[in-house]
Amino acid sequence: MAAARHPLAQLSADEFTKARDVVIQQHGGSQTVYFRQISLEEPAKQSLIPYLEAEHAGRLTPDTPRPARQAHVEYDLIKAERHEAVRAVVDLDDEKVVKSDTAPSHSHPYFTIDEFSQFFDHCVASDMVQEAMSEFSLPEGFEITIDPWPYGPSDTDDDARIMQGLVFARDARKKHPDTNHYGYPIPIIPVMDWVSKKMMRVDRVATGGSEDGLHAPPRGEKPRKLFEDARPAEWVPELLDQPVRADLKPLDVVQPEGASFTVQDDGLVQWQKWRFRLGFTPREGAVLHDVCYENRPVLYRLSFSELTVPYGDPRPPFHRKQAFDFGDGGVGRMANNLTLGCDCLGAIHYMDTLLSRPDGSPSPAQSVVCLHEQDGGILWKHTNFRTNKAVVARSRELVVQFVCTLANYEYVFAFRLDLAAGITLETRATGMVSIVAIDGGKTSEYGNRVAPGVLAQNHQHIFAARIDPAIDSYRDNRVVVEESHGVRMNPQTNPHGNFYQVRRRVVDRATYVDAEPRLNRTLRLENAGRKNAVSGRNLAYKLAVPATQMMLAEEESVHARRAQFAQHNAWVTGYRDGEFWAAGEFTNQSRLEAGGVGDMVRRGDWFADDGRADGADGPDGHAGHGQKSSPVVWPVYGFTHNPRVEDWPVMPMEMYQIHLRPADFFEANPALDVPSEKNETSVLVHCCGTSGVASGDDGRPPVQKDPVAHGQGGNAAADADAVGAHVV
Repeated sequence: MAAARHPLAQLSADEFTKARDVVIQQHGGSQTVYFRQISLEEPAKQSLIPYLEAEHAGRLTPDTPRPARQAHVEYDLIKAERHEAVRAVVDLDDEKVVKSDTAPSHSHPYFTIDEFSQFFDHCVASDMVQEAMSEFSLPEGFEITIDPWPYGPSDTDDDARIMQGLVFARDARKKHPDTNHYGYPIPIIPVMDWVSKKMMRVDRVATGGSEDGLHAPPRGEKPRKLFEDARPAEWVPELLDQPVRADLKPLDVVQPEGASFTVQDDGLVQWQKWRFRLGFTPREGAVLHDVCYENRPVLYRLSFSELTVPYGDPRPPFHRKQAFDFGDGGVGRMANNLTLGCDCLGAIHYMDTLLSRPDGSPSPAQSVVCLHEQDGGILWKHTNFRTNKAVVARSRELVVQFVCTLANYEYVFAFRLDLAAGITLETRATGMVSIVAIDGGKTSEYGNRVAPGVLAQNHQHIFAARIDPAIDSYRDNRVVVEESHGVRMNPQTNPHGNFYQVRRRVVDRATYVDAEPRLNRTLRLENAGRKNAVSGRNLAYKLAVPATQMMLAEEESVHARRAQFAQHNAWVTGYRDGEFWAAGEFTNQSRLEAGGVGDMVRRGDWFADDGRADGADGPDGHAGHGQKSSPVVWPVYGFTHNPRVEDWPVMPMEMYQIHLRPADFFEANPALDVPSEKNETSVLVHCCGTSGVASGDDGRPPVQKDPVAHGQGGNAAADADAVGAHVV
């Protein structure tokens, strides 16, 4: 008999198919089933924690109770007038559906890649779209292309499931599939009822400056010529009108002895003193489970949760333009197949996954996550100025990275674990800005003209991550807000006014927390029952999130109401199994955030003083005020993107990071044992107008291989006198 799979391991192909077959059998073949997602149903926390504790203690045996192996299945039941969105849980051992519910009719599931790909054919075959296109005259050899886009919130109470498209032209004369169509926007937006596959209307959009009003001008009597002043906006090297640089020398990441990490088939990753389980979901992409350092738990689960992109152009239909890239499509479904030597450098391990085809069969998605090590600069260093003795240790990071493409835009998501027990969540934004047409000679306060006839609209990218802490234990966790306050002068206690006070407040109920840089407001994730033997403070990790701008849309606007998470810098909520979405489960066409962090706070969960979660009544002794729970933290960050011309046609990346750092978790610097070895492949480069490396054969002194003790570099000027080091 094959060994049982780990409770957190991804579904195998056999398990995937078994889940599909169980669902089909349940409906007896009498109804048409459109499969959206089949993935692991993560075990309930209450049942998984004892298993993890036994695993870390080395007490696992074949008789150890383990959570049921289950699959999460999302599918549509196709009916004549509507599609019913169903969520089911399949027990893979008993081969039966153990839980199933149907989403409310006004809740619309995300769109799949298959649905996106069908949209273009429906549009170009539509008489309504062809009639709308007759308003325009395209240059000879140009063909239309359409990017599917989520519709956004409906202006009516209509429950129709809707998709819209952004229309462009491409220069087919170049006979190249990657010629850039974003340089040629066409000012119409087709809108289709996805259930009936019928075109509802074609919206005409304004193309003037902001002084020209919000609405499109009347249609002219003659076809309007487009792109008379346009210019190409190519991005692939073979189509550029300039040569690529020829003076960049190779920069290789070489690991002659291979990687320092190991990855097992069940997702267990081990690197240095870290170990965790790597998972992948169609909505979130890569997920880290059971993150431990020196076998001490740090996090129960770590993931990116949501991203909303509200646009600031008030002209209809752009007033609806707001994407939820996790909820409307899913960054896991849109994950790139990464390429060796391009997306990650060095000794790489790739992770594959399975995504669902419409018929429920598994579709292999290869190389959707890459793991690699990278140099992180100086980790720590100190020089004894009396002796010039210096020791320097270089940082190294294990990077878990995935990249998704959402039509015009790319996001790079990474978890970076370092040698000093720190974790960084990194987000990079790149790709092509979303653009619309603008008339020649016009400018607009709704965006920036980045090329003739091309307006890049102002917008925001607001992200939420999800942190489920397990600070030295899967129990007894709490969140503390820590601030540093200046203290007034006092003749007895602060006569010179230099004293400042660190103030702490335990978060005792679900709430939001806004940033305040002037107070150095910080969230500490603490173990409420364990203290550091040296400091006497609770074992903790501190959370550092950039104090970025939150949602700019008016609080009562639909943009803000459907993305309540984006209005505050962090949220602390009570844990519930299956609650992973900062903006709620159904974001597509939503008009209000339902089931997101706002609702989680309003239900009033509270946290016991000692961090335990083993009661049912609220702090006032009455039920109905939520329940006693363990905390989950949702940091929110982002950037307000007012486009530059330099963002065109492909945007140089913008990077934002969240940092988790141990704070009184250890009794000393945990990276003291990192080797301070000298890198023998480093060479000296001449300074004066030459790109060659020093070789000692041109009359100059040769490269010094060991100017000071092996692996140590001191003060350069002092070392030159003390040991005769050559200084360039």
